[in-house]
Amino acid sequence: MLKRLWIYSKEMYPVIPRLLLGFIVFGEIYFIILLNNGITDFHLGVQEVVGGFTVFSFLFWLRIADDLKDYELDCRLFSERPLPSGRVKKKDIITLAAILITFTTIINFIFMNNFGFFVFLYTYGSLMAIWFFMKHKIQKSLLLAVVTHNPVQLILNLYIISFTCIKYDLEPFTLINALALLTLYFPALIWEVSRKIRAPKDETEYVTYSKLFGYKKPVYFVLILTLVDIVTNIILVWNLSTLSVILLVINVAWMTERFLTFIKDPEKYKIVDKVERYTYIQETIMLITIPVFLYFGRIYFF
Repeated sequence: MLKRLWIYSKEMYPVIPRLLLGFIVFGEIYFIILLNNGITDFHLGVQEVVGGFTVFSFLFWLRIADDLKDYELDCRLFSERPLPSGRVKKKDIITLAAILITFTTIINFIFMNNFGFFVFLYTYGSLMAIWFFMKHKIQKSLLLAVVTHNPVQLILNLYIISFTCIKYDLEPFTLINALALLTLYFPALIWEVSRKIRAPKDETEYVTYSKLFGYKKPVYFVLILTLVDIVTNIILVWNLSTLSVILLVINVAWMTERFLTFIKDPEKYKIVDKVERYTYIQETIMLITIPVFLYFGRIYFF
């Protein structure tokens, strides 16, 4: 079974990169909130490690749940994947999910100060795994699926924010916390929609937004989301680095041009590839802002 799980993780959820991503997601929200509240005396310890691991573990659980939910569809459209191909068995990933959830629950109960938010997060994730008891409706509707499933990123962000506010005795209902709640939600939604936008010649029986609405309307939708998202990022780093503001504006200007080019010529490239590059640059700017501010203070350009 271990060999099969290695195959699964390697192809579907590479452990090291995704573990790093878990700590990046946790750290970005954690430090952005603290710095915007004027806190630079951080009390780092095992709780932050548990928090970062929880992000990794939860997203791993969602990956497994998606593969189990979409098994029949994947057998038709993505037969080369580990589970549909038979290289990995259902019981393998079910066992892995059980171990992950049990271990993550135990360490959160022992070490974290926001166990109620943890339970809320995993309850929502579990409801997603069973289609909120409405599989016959949600599975057939792309819009219902995104409306019911995508908010889980908000709940994951809330888990991080709640821990940070409780640990440092911060006011929970603030503009900064609201923006932090959204800062990694919008990129997730933008990516989710973008990966289901295709040029007309690339459409298959797989249901996409471009198949339902044409490729132009979904692109305009993600363009608007991207512009709204960048506003939340700019507000969060405004008091930390105007250099970061400039870099964020340059990046979103480039992405806007990519969106408009795709609208003119949808066969030029896959829009999701450009969205992923944009997101990596955006989140890198946000992350680098934190140590630069701590070391140099606010860098003024205007």
